[in-house]
Amino acid sequence: MSEGPQDLEEALQRLRDVLSGDGYGLDWSLGEDSRVTIRIVAGEGACADCLVPLPLMEAIMSDALAPTAYALGRIELPSSS
Repeated sequence: MSEGPQDLEEALQRLRDVLSGDGYGLDWSLGEDSRVTIRIVAGEGACADCLVPLPLMEAIMSDALAPTAYALGRIELPSSS
């Protein structure tokens, strides 16, 4: 996981907790213009059917970031999703 701003980490923690229940991890990196790249990583036995479609995931992540000074850049889903 990237080291970075505490408010960004806190904003993503609830989503990280939800994803971990289905066998996924959430990593992020901060790019130019305070844009965040989020990477969803499948763990062993991850529930492929449990991930929401990319447009919905983008909306969820954008909402989570709204109270921070950061914006969603992009999301990288596991290749099987």
